[in-house]
Amino acid sequence: MRIEDYALLSNCRTAALVSREGSIDWLCLPRLDSASTFGGLLGDDSHGRWSLRPADPDATVTRRYDDDTFVLITRWESADAVAEVHDFMPIDPDAAVDIRRTDLVRRVVGVQGTMHLEQRISIRFDYARAMPWVRQTGSAHHPRLVAMAGPDALALRGAAVKAVDHEHRGDLTVVAGEVRDLQLTWFPSHLDVPEPLDVDAELERTRAWWQDWADTIEHDGRHHDVVVRSLLILRALTNHETGGIAAAATTSLPEDFGGERNWDYRYVWLRDAALTLEALLDHGFLALADRWREWLLRAVAGDPADLQIMYGLAGERDLTEREVDWLPGFAASAPVRIGNGAAAQYQADVVGEVLVTLSAARSAGLEESKFSWPLERQLLRFAAEQLERPDQGLWEIRGDPHMFTHSRVMMWAAFDRGVRAVEEFGLDGPVQRWRELRDRLRSEIDHGGVTDGYFTQYYGSSEVDASLLLLPQVGFCAPDDPRMLRTVERIEQTLMHDGLLHRYRTGTGVDGLAGDESPFLACSFWLVEQYAVTGRDDEAQELMDRLCALRNDVGMLSEEYDPVQERQVGNTPQAFSHLALVRAADALMRTEHRPR
Repeated sequence: MRIEDYALLSNCRTAALVSREGSIDWLCLPRLDSASTFGGLLGDDSHGRWSLRPADPDATVTRRYDDDTFVLITRWESADAVAEVHDFMPIDPDAAVDIRRTDLVRRVVGVQGTMHLEQRISIRFDYARAMPWVRQTGSAHHPRLVAMAGPDALALRGAAVKAVDHEHRGDLTVVAGEVRDLQLTWFPSHLDVPEPLDVDAELERTRAWWQDWADTIEHDGRHHDVVVRSLLILRALTNHETGGIAAAATTSLPEDFGGERNWDYRYVWLRDAALTLEALLDHGFLALADRWREWLLRAVAGDPADLQIMYGLAGERDLTEREVDWLPGFAASAPVRIGNGAAAQYQADVVGEVLVTLSAARSAGLEESKFSWPLERQLLRFAAEQLERPDQGLWEIRGDPHMFTHSRVMMWAAFDRGVRAVEEFGLDGPVQRWRELRDRLRSEIDHGGVTDGYFTQYYGSSEVDASLLLLPQVGFCAPDDPRMLRTVERIEQTLMHDGLLHRYRTGTGVDGLAGDESPFLACSFWLVEQYAVTGRDDEAQELMDRLCALRNDVGMLSEEYDPVQERQVGNTPQAFSHLALVRAADALMRTEHRPR
């Protein structure tokens, strides 16, 4: 399968990836960053998967989501029969969450004639390290398979299966008008098997919850459907128990096929989460901002000197990176990594990203809590203490740290928002000190971050970086500032290939990694906005249309796109890509520039 061959199922706690061939090849239980139960995405069938498809190898397939939900409808057609598989993960985040179970349902609906389907399931807990002990229970009329290993257990209901070569297989037949339900339930292995679901009730509740949420989205315009699906994906990556927003649903999908640029993105980057939250804020979701602010307070509690740039979904700090050498990787791209060493990096832009978003939430009407402004003051103190420290930058380079221009601008933005909080909202703080630091940074950037009339990747460099397109977005300069226009020209000359933007030139050695990478989708969406606010309307719309066409058939984008092989690249679905899409679509609707 290609990366774009997968669709997403979500219960706002974990997520599954379903291929066009009807195979669930990725599912971590019970949480998005738990160990995988189905890990075939990073290997083969022996590493775990759940396949359900017609016995006829010539059957054709189409698929779609049921309106604005994550109920996936896969329609199979053979010469004399038609059937649908409705896949979903039951969700009701407004009710008490039962952490003792997680469910996934595959409803088979006969549409025409008689369809024979084959079911194959191989359960491999703990990233395919643990082959479970399996037993058949239930009865001939109500078959049930129970598998367990260590702390994890699964129950499969709905159709009989039998063991064949370390997997379980079975047949399923539906006629027109018939409905058959397959239920997969995770539960802690020391507990009894949970009761079966009322699938009709769960399906109705799940449909209603997603559709009701989508119906509250405030957006009108040419790209309405695209924006709604992107915001739904951002919501699907948000844990409804903790408020943590994951960067993606997967780990180790390669940025360079066959290479080493494979990272675990199932965690909460403060930057990505802040930008996601801002996209949600812009479309009416103020309550989510409050929940994320509470998550932030819990995650960064204590000494600001211990601030990390990323955390687990509940604010966990230990994200130690390790290699999983028994998984061969997607398209033989090794190593597969669990955890992310970037958690230990210093990235100077992060405090600015957080404060810009909290400032936007304040302007949108979010009231201060007892601890929210004290948190911001502590973050500003931390930023001031790090003022002379080079960093790894937005792109988390694993080479030597530098004074990255984008990072310095985001530090400027942090102090700028601190000054605004005092001057415009009457909050307390050492505003004169913040004003001095803000002005000092501006002077420093104007001198150290500019050469030959354009902004540079880092001080002393002549290279450019796509992150420089973000400077007008935070108000550091106008989009039509001569330096910005010259920067865009340089970016187009050196970073654009086949009409799409790379993040930076990998051949310079700045990132400390071997290999290459494909154009980074968010960067091209940033260029759409830059074009739109500087009067290059036709180019903006043309690029936007091309980027939207890169989404797969159910609206998902990964991190990058390879225009030569014409395929998506990197972890999926990627929050950064979708939030950049939303902002670009908004920019195309406006008649003037609006900084974050």
